[in-house]
Amino acid sequence: MLLTSYCLLMVPILKPMDLMVEASPRRIFANAHTYHINSISVNSDHETYLSADDLRINLWNLEITDRSFNIVDIKPANMEELTEVITAAEFHPHQCNVFVYSSSKGTIRLCDMRDSALCDRHSKFFEEPEDPSSRSFFSEIISSISDVKFSHSGRYMMTRDYLSVKVWDLNMESRPVETYQVHEYLRSKLCSLYENDCIFDKFECCWNGPDSAIMTGSYNNFFRMFDRSTRRDITLEASRESSKPRAILKPRKVCTGGKRKKDEISVDSLDFNKKILHTAWHPKENIIAVAATNNLYIFQDKVN
Repeated sequence: MLLTSYCLLMVPILKPMDLMVEASPRRIFANAHTYHINSISVNSDHETYLSADDLRINLWNLEITDRSFNIVDIKPANMEELTEVITAAEFHPHQCNVFVYSSSKGTIRLCDMRDSALCDRHSKFFEEPEDPSSRSFFSEIISSISDVKFSHSGRYMMTRDYLSVKVWDLNMESRPVETYQVHEYLRSKLCSLYENDCIFDKFECCWNGPDSAIMTGSYNNFFRMFDRSTRRDITLEASRESSKPRAILKPRKVCTGGKRKKDEISVDSLDFNKKILHTAWHPKENIIAVAATNNLYIFQDKVN
């Protein structure tokens, strides 16, 4: 009987599988936010970092997980009086006491933690004057800033709203020094974009290493790159075809009307379910990463 049971034992067959990467947290910083966290930024002192939600920004020590300091709080006593929310925040790359945060009203506040423990008063306030002639029902929605990024030099900062990217000089608060239209052809589509909630999409933006070019995402798995010195721009597409080894990305163009050329795509044919919200640029090399839905694409300018 015992011998029979031994004979029936089956040895498992080893089958090769794809490598899976699993992340495990080293520390968990909990119970400090009531709302969804929209930003995390590590300080240049390498000891602290900030986390931001819709109404508050907290300062953490990397070694202390159960306690943080509230440095910005815009929550009104009566929530019915709430007029704006925090949309993004980031530390200055070199000055550990300076950080910025943007709002849903299209404004940016620069704060200095040396002024007070609670930075309820900003050091600088950046806002572009609105043209009354162009105001519409969607003006406040599309002016909401979805991302803010300091340049690596610390001289400039970049903001992304729904239709454009703006570059600000930290020494000039009145208006941006550069404005780049990302997908201006969508202005005529704002009604339908509002109905399908795409108008509330939050696009990120990023600098290249020398701060000479910027990148941000769009719809139809398109992403845009702008050269700051020449003001030239290009639209590229992240797709399975372009991800093949040594494949060259071809510029794409969107046709807004009239006769469409062979290499153009009509604005009415854009797929708004395919969107690139997250982008990153290598700090030292010409390597970029774009996230398109559940796919991560990594491109570089040339392969040796």
